[in-house]
Amino acid sequence: MERFEYCKLVNAKAVPTGRDWIHEVKYDGYRGRIVRDGKEVKLLSKSGLDWAWRFPWIVETTLKIKQSQFVIDGEICVLDVRGISDFNALHSNKHNDEAQLYAFDLVAMAGEDLRDTHLLDRKAKLEKL
Repeated sequence: MERFEYCKLVNAKAVPTGRDWIHEVKYDGYRGRIVRDGKEVKLLSKSGLDWAWRFPWIVETTLKIKQSQFVIDGEICVLDVRGISDFNALHSNKHNDEAQLYAFDLVAMAGEDLRDTHLLDRKAKLEKL
């Protein structure tokens, strides 16, 4: 699949409304993209670094998914004792083995680029994955 940009945040004075908008929780972590091709897993940062070595639990969990080829967009987080994302814990590198990926988009699957597919349809496929 060709390289593509992450979505960029846009400041607005009001929260968008209407049928064409959905709202999601913003976790305090690192944006990450899982790219799985067979037994090879990359966990890419926004700058293109492969963090698979840094977050082994995410990679291990990715390899348990039956589908062997996909690209998932998400947020890498470490949670505190209350279950709230803790950026300082994530950034410290002391909790890398506890990091989780909150998946919010299925960008590709089985060699098919899904970016032109409606977001809600991609989310439904992600949930089944």
